[in-house]
Amino acid sequence: MALSKRELFQKRRLRNRNKIKAMANGRPRLSVHRSNKNISVQLIDDLQGVTLASASTLEPSLGVVGKNNVEAAAKVGATIAERAKAAGVEEVFFDRGGFLFHGRVKALADAAREGGLKF
Repeated sequence: MALSKRELFQKRRLRNRNKIKAMANGRPRLSVHRSNKNISVQLIDDLQGVTLASASTLEPSLGVVGKNNVEAAAKVGATIAERAKAAGVEEVFFDRGGFLFHGRVKALADAAREGGLKF
């Protein structure tokens, strides 16, 4: 029996996350969630189970509310890099979830790298 689209997504997401957790060695995880309208990212410390920083296109302070594009994702990436540095984090593991690394996810990652995060 063929798996549904959602089940395939869940398999990709869990496979990616398990590999990251196995290699983490205490480094936080930069977890991305992309919907059709928005993109959000969290900096998660898996050892303590807490979110250290987050950013999203839903935040009015970023000025990209309702914009579903690569520029908005890049702005979110730059913002999370600033907030991560303020939290004292420089090295992270990038968790793209089950999403492919292109388009908005890639723009977010590139902007976070330019902001000073290493992954």
